[in-house]
Amino acid sequence: MSIAEFRNYIDGSFAEATATFDSIDPSTGATWATMPAASSDDVDRAVEAAHRSLRSGPWAAMTATARGKLLVRLGDLVVANADRLADLETRDTGKIIRETRAQIAYVGDYYRYYGGLADKHEGSFVPIDKADMEVTIRPEPIGVVAAVVPWNSQLFLSAVKLGPALAAGCTVVLKASEDGPAPLLAFAELVHEAGFPAGTVNILAGFGHDCGHRLTSHPLVARVAFTGGPATARQIVRNTADNLAYTTLELGGKSPVVVFADADLDSAANAVVAGIFAATGQSCVAGSRLLVERSVKDEFLARLKHKAEAIRIGDPRDPATEMGPLATSRQREWIEKVVAASLAAGGRLVTGGERPAGHAGGLYYAPTIIDANDNTGLPCVREELFGPVLSVIAFDAEAEALALANDTPFGLASGVFTTNLAKAHRMARGIHAGVVWINTYRAVSPLVPFGGYGQSGLGREGGLDAIRDYTRSKSVWIRISDDPFPDPFVMR
Repeated sequence: MSIAEFRNYIDGSFAEATATFDSIDPSTGATWATMPAASSDDVDRAVEAAHRSLRSGPWAAMTATARGKLLVRLGDLVVANADRLADLETRDTGKIIRETRAQIAYVGDYYRYYGGLADKHEGSFVPIDKADMEVTIRPEPIGVVAAVVPWNSQLFLSAVKLGPALAAGCTVVLKASEDGPAPLLAFAELVHEAGFPAGTVNILAGFGHDCGHRLTSHPLVARVAFTGGPATARQIVRNTADNLAYTTLELGGKSPVVVFADADLDSAANAVVAGIFAATGQSCVAGSRLLVERSVKDEFLARLKHKAEAIRIGDPRDPATEMGPLATSRQREWIEKVVAASLAAGGRLVTGGERPAGHAGGLYYAPTIIDANDNTGLPCVREELFGPVLSVIAFDAEAEALALANDTPFGLASGVFTTNLAKAHRMARGIHAGVVWINTYRAVSPLVPFGGYGQSGLGREGGLDAIRDYTRSKSVWIRISDDPFPDPFVMR
């Protein structure tokens, strides 16, 4: 089998790598591609190119309308190349093809959405309290943006950063994860084809200790947009101490899904499956804590067990497959460690908890359900596993359900299942999370902001206001009086 080769995209050209690393197909464990490992020098070249594009040249002179047209064209190209991008993402990360194809289709919508907003982000006229002055507020691009994304849903997580950043007039250096960067390096070809001026968008693959550290601490970087884990986020915050870059962090979660006895239980069970077993549980919004009313717990767990055991595990490139492998061996080892500790501490295994048979070489792990037996201190209840493991806790009353839902330092997403509208509103008001889904789960849209509370991060992505996070306001004062300037020693 031939080994595919990928290159970094710097200053409008595909650069030969001075160092490379192998990328593994998680479904087989075999090397399938060679990836570039960006060095600190590569980062410097990319950031300097982005800075030049920001300050001079075609991008700096481009109108907001023209920027928007480029973004719309990029969205169209993403959709036109969805099959290839989906195949690369599936090959490099193990995410099933039916999901990568569907997700990439709406990634195009994000670029089109922000393309449409590019010339609608307006400044303002201030009715100032001084008769001889007129003041306007101009939104201007914040500067060079360092965008850092993980391997999971990377095209989507890039779009929610690149879209508003480019619409605002910023330039970007995007760092792909070393775990599965192929689709983003291929996406660079579409950026080039769309016609973005050289240096406006730069895309690198590399490791955190070298590429990532230099990028987020670079003195020419004005803004860092990061998606990933809390430990890396803390390091990034430390990295920005010198350049004082404005930082947004979209981190992980331990999201609760609350199922009341009055819910449509079969519908709720499907949503729980979607929340924890779709994408093999490798999602920042994974609904990994099931809180179910005690009176229906046994019935609901029986439904879930049946659905989990019926999930079709297999080759992620097969459209019939419903759950593929984990992306990395270290992730599977972490999950196995936490599951073993949770069972040893009193958790009851409902189903799963093992590597499924028939997938030698692949990084597979069976859909797993653990009844925590009301022990909220179990490791599987507290830790983000980033895998297909669901922890189950029973509750007896609404107030208890709300307290359990908020019993976590995270606060990214949540779900509530009930047919009682008043109860749904009370829970939505009381849950400390950036997203509350009622009788649904894992729904997203470019029109809706997304982000977390607490250890799930800072800032929001998506929606109308995202462009504002990529701008600084400039106040322009114009004195309109013909009279001489008054007393110079008195502040006006």
